Amino acid sequence: MEWSARTAAGLGAGALVVLAIVAGVLNARRRRRRDPDRVGFVDWPTVQFAALLGAFLLASVAFNL
Repeated sequence: MEWSARTAAGLGAGALVVLAIVAGVLNARRRRRRDPDRVGFVDWPTVQFAALLGAFLLASVAFNL
């Protein structure tokens, strides 16, 4: 199956939107943790922002191809 660049960019944008949603859920879960001393090593808001930025860029590429 041969995919066009537009399809690939659209799928990439969709995958990044899913990643942003997952990062938002995990950040909310981290904020509600019982033990405040158990900190994580992933900065979920940064992951969410980067995923949304990448999704925006890929979506704009997909629409302009």
